[in-house]
Amino acid sequence: MPHLYDIIRRPVITERNTDLMHQGRYAFEVARDANKIQIKEAVEKAFGVTVVAVNTLNVHPKKRRERTRFRGTRPGWKKAIVTLAPGERIDIFESV
Repeated sequence: MPHLYDIIRRPVITERNTDLMHQGRYAFEVARDANKIQIKEAVEKAFGVTVVAVNTLNVHPKKRRERTRFRGTRPGWKKAIVTLAPGERIDIFESV
């Protein structure tokens, strides 16, 4: 089994995700090959909380250009939105 920090890459902090935090939902960038069960176990071990649900989605790569010469794409990644049990929260997000 992979290490839990190989599954959870980083928290995703945006304005929309900050609003979700008030509902007990937190967003993470996760490994592309991680499934919902692995994500749930990794969040529970890393933060000591009870996870009720995990929703995942693939963020598609975006095209980018620099001046007129260089063309390429930003890499795609996988996002997980984790719902915690009522009354629980992750304190790391609250300090940001």
